[in-house]
Amino acid sequence: MSLARIWRILRKEFALGPRSPFFSYTLILPVAMTLIFQVAFGSLFEPKPRMGIVDDGSSAITAAIEQMDGIELTIFEDAAGLTAAVEANDVDAGLVLPAGFDGAVAAGERPDLTFYISGESYASNRIILSVTTIDLIRDIEGAEAPVTVDVVSYGEEGLPTNVRLIPVVVFYALVMAGVFVPGSSLVEEKEHGTLVAMLVTPARSGEILAAKWALGVLLATVMSVFTLALNGALGARPFEVLLVIVIAALMTSTIGLLIGVVAKDSTVFFGLVKGLGIFLFAPAAFYLFPDWPQWIAMLFPLYWIIEPIWQVSVMGASVTSVWAELAVALAITAAVGVVVAVLSRTMRARLIGE
Repeated sequence: MSLARIWRILRKEFALGPRSPFFSYTLILPVAMTLIFQVAFGSLFEPKPRMGIVDDGSSAITAAIEQMDGIELTIFEDAAGLTAAVEANDVDAGLVLPAGFDGAVAAGERPDLTFYISGESYASNRIILSVTTIDLIRDIEGAEAPVTVDVVSYGEEGLPTNVRLIPVVVFYALVMAGVFVPGSSLVEEKEHGTLVAMLVTPARSGEILAAKWALGVLLATVMSVFTLALNGALGARPFEVLLVIVIAALMTSTIGLLIGVVAKDSTVFFGLVKGLGIFLFAPAAFYLFPDWPQWIAMLFPLYWIIEPIWQVSVMGASVTSVWAELAVALAITAAVGVVVAVLSRTMRARLIGE
């Protein structure tokens, strides 16, 4: 097997790949799904609470808000500029802190304080800014809160829907890039006759399959990592996440080769894809419905890569805690690879009449 020939074939795949609709879907679908899911269930476009302040006396309130990551602060020169910004909904709320305000509050006085609210702001942002302002004023006064709140949680803490959708989006990134791209590329070569042309050259069938497999692995790895980053799910161990993603890409790309070798034309290819779609997708559905018996998901091959991705990227687990799942995934990959190697010889004999 020649690495030089594999590299030349791989370069051809990257050059011609964008012409394939599957290649384009691989790049577009995970991003589109992330945007749709985050808008529907998450907070990708939910703005931070925006506070505007006119501070004539270097108040501790301004300094405290500046240190808060969850609030976007804008300082205005005068009250006219602040009120105009509130009316235009450029800020959710505004304060005018006169000179000597902190000292007057600390001395027990009750100076006037005007709190402006934008009528177009989110109700949640108004509440956050109002409560934050009251708490900061109470700190200056040195008074304790009138009540003490104990938060008692019953039952298992659930995860937001947008977080549980992450395995679904990553699944599509892996399947589109790892399964569909190499599989459809191989089928297109069969239909256009270019596969036969390559097989009568010094290029071996194993080298052709290796190049298409490498294409799927690279695309699946890049798109999965990008999808996790877009969803803020690379976690605290990005290199371990990358390792898990690479193993997942190896497995999905090998499955893609199997489908491509078996399918004699695009009709059979799409039939196999439709038939296997639910079978492939099934383990991802269990993350949307955690009340389902989770052991059922283990019956499906892609569970052994989706679960490690979930644990390491979303739940923050170490890769050592999912070594058993990764071992199963590698074993499945090896077994499917052996089947591909056997079937590829049959495919070559059928195509060139050996």
